[in-house]
This record gives sequence, C-alpha cells and structure tokens, in this order.
Amino acid sequence: MRPLARIRLGLTAWYAATFSLILLLLGGGLFVVIRSQITAELDASLRTATQQLMRAADIREMESVSAHGRVVDAVDELHIPDRMLFLVTPSGQPVRPAAAPAWVQTAVQRVAASGEATLNVHVRHEHRLRVHAARFTVRGGTPYVAVAAADRVELEDRYASLIGAFGGAALAALLLVALGGWVLMRKSSAPVEESIAQMRRFMADAAHELRTPIAVLRTRAEVALQRRRDPDTYAETLRRVEAEAGRLGDIVNDLLTLAHADAGQRPVTHERLYLDDVALDAADAAHVLARQRDVTLEVGTFEESPVIGDRALVRQLIMLVLDNAVKFTPAGGRVRVDVSAGSSSSTVVVADTGIGITPEQMPHIFDRFYRGENSREHAAGAGLGLSIALWITSAHGGAIDVTSAPGQGTTVVMRFPLAAPV
Repeated sequence: MRPLARIRLGLTAWYAATFSLILLLLGGGLFVVIRSQITAELDASLRTATQQLMRAADIREMESVSAHGRVVDAVDELHIPDRMLFLVTPSGQPVRPAAAPAWVQTAVQRVAASGEATLNVHVRHEHRLRVHAARFTVRGGTPYVAVAAADRVELEDRYASLIGAFGGAALAALLLVALGGWVLMRKSSAPVEESIAQMRRFMADAAHELRTPIAVLRTRAEVALQRRRDPDTYAETLRRVEAEAGRLGDIVNDLLTLAHADAGQRPVTHERLYLDDVALDAADAAHVLARQRDVTLEVGTFEESPVIGDRALVRQLIMLVLDNAVKFTPAGGRVRVDVSAGSSSSTVVVADTGIGITPEQMPHIFDRFYRGENSREHAAGAGLGLSIALWITSAHGGAIDVTSAPGQGTTVVMRFPLAAPV
C-alpha cells in the first residue's frame, strides 16, 4: 500500500473512531436524560393514580355512614389502565383487595417514615415494579395508605426502542461519516499526492538532464588524460568542456529559478516600466544569436506600453521566447517581435517561421523538461524555458498563449495588465 493511501486510511479510521466516541458520549448522555424523563413521567402517573384513589375514598366516606364499606367500593370502581391499586391501613393490613403481596407491606413501611414514598421492588427474577405510596386521612378521621404500582417492563420497552432507534441512526451516521471521511481525505490529499508525483517526476527528469552533460564532461576529461597530447588538442578539449559546463550551468540556474518560484522565495518587484523598452532591449540581445543561425530578427510595431512588474523577470521572459523562436527557426527564416497597448493590457507578440509544434505536443509545451521530437533534433535544451515563462507571466497577473502548426511557424502572445496613467 502506498504511503499516502495508508495515511488516508489511518486518518479515516481516526476520524471514524473520534466520531464513534462522540456518538457514544452523546448517546449515553441522551439515554440518561431521556431515562430520567421517562421515569419522571411514570412516577407522575403513579402519583396521579394514588391521588385519584385518595379522592375516590374520601368521596365514598362522605356518601356513607359506614365508612369502611364505602371506601372499599372506591377501589373497586376506580380503574386505571396498566396500574395496580391497593388501599391498606397504616399498619399494613389490606383493605382492598383483600390480600396484598409482600412488597405492599414494604411500601407501607417506607410511608410510615415520610408520609409518601416511591420505590422499585423485585417481584420475580429480573422483574421489577415501580411503586408509589401515600398516606392520607379521610374526612371521618380514618387513616389509610394508597398504593399504585406499574410494571417496569413499560420503561424497558421504551428503553429498548430508544436504544434501537439511536443505535440504528448512529450506525448509519458512522457509515456515512466513514465514507465521507474517506472521500474527503482523498480529495484533500489529491493535491499533495499530485505534488509528490510532480516532485518525483521533476527529480527524475532533472537527474536525467544533468546526467548527460556530466557524463560528457567526465568522458572528455578521461579521454584527454589517457595519454599525453599537444596543446591544441588540450585547448579544444577545454573549450568543449567549457561548453558542456555552460549548458550544465544553464540547467542548474533554470532549476533554481523554478525551485525558488515553487517555494515562493523569488521576490517579484513591482515598479512602473515600459514593456516596449524592455522588449527592444531583449531583441537587441537576441540579434547576436539570430546572426549566428542566419535568422532575420525583425522589430515590428512598438507602442508605448506601461506596465507594473519586475524588469529583470520581464526581460528574461521575452529573452526565453526569442531564444526559442531563433533556435527552432531554420537558417534563412524570420522572427518578428511586436509590442502593442490595448485598453486594458499590453501585449508582446513573437512570431517565427520555424518548424512549428504538432497538435499532440501542444498540451505539454509548458510541462517541465518536456521536449518534442522536433525540438530534440533542432536544438539542445532541458525543456524548462516555457515553464519559467509561464511562471513569470502568472507572477505578473498576465497570460501567455501559443499557437502553432507544423512547418508553418509559431506565435507566442504575452499579455500584461496595463499600468494606470500617472
């Protein structure tokens, strides 16, 4: 498994575990709160049942001279669903029903101390009742104890239903969180994975590009040292070594430029400059290379074009484009540079009559170290120039566009935001 995949899996597991702990704590808290509410509701209903029994007994006491007999009728006539009712004397003797279970005596004993009591009693194995008992005196002065009881299976059924509903919802939420966490981790780690892959490609391509000039340098030095040679041969060898060292230095400088750009360590100054002046300076420098290759470098329309940017970087950009245009234009060809100013942007256009770029190569021309087959045959280089050009235009808030056709030349358009008038 790849390291990033393991990291994604680990983060997803931690995310799911953390969410599970939160659900567990939340569920436990909710269960405690809801259980207390349900128990309170049951106690309230039992308290209401005893109060109804007390009122009924008092009414029967008022309706009859024979108090004892009518109080018995109060228990028989009062019917509350799912509730057991008992009327007993303060000493524990059952009044109605005629017999009472032992736990009624326990409730009466608790009432004797406080006048009212609510308790849980066990009647069978794993079977419990919730009981409420209250002492009262009818109008005739006779004391009684009213007892109401309910089976706690009512509570347990509600608990089971509550736990089942919450457990199902929690499981569904956990699955959704795990799936969402995995998707989120994949999306969030995708740029990192792409950066790592790009870094690996960059390092592999850099090693490949550096290996060739280093191998050439080593080979020339080894050949020159194999036997004694005349001074002219040594001089020629040193010239070739110098050329390869220069090529190696160019590659290293380009690599450093891109590395600093990626790390944000290359500061970009913002000063007012004129794009036409910078382009003219770059064209003058490119004339030397053009004459060496028998290519005509034409300076076309030059309009005053003020922009805000880094003079050194803008000049480097134009030089990179002109250098490519001259390198890939056969002898006798032409390269033309124009500068124009629009309503909101300044534009530098470099057009050549060179070998052109195939449609298959166009999507990759700004990739680092990319060189098409035609470019490998016509000029040496590491394939970093257009990558640097793209960075420079982006750093200035501009854009660079390339249009080309095989055998018909290439046109590069560089646009910069026009500076505000002074």
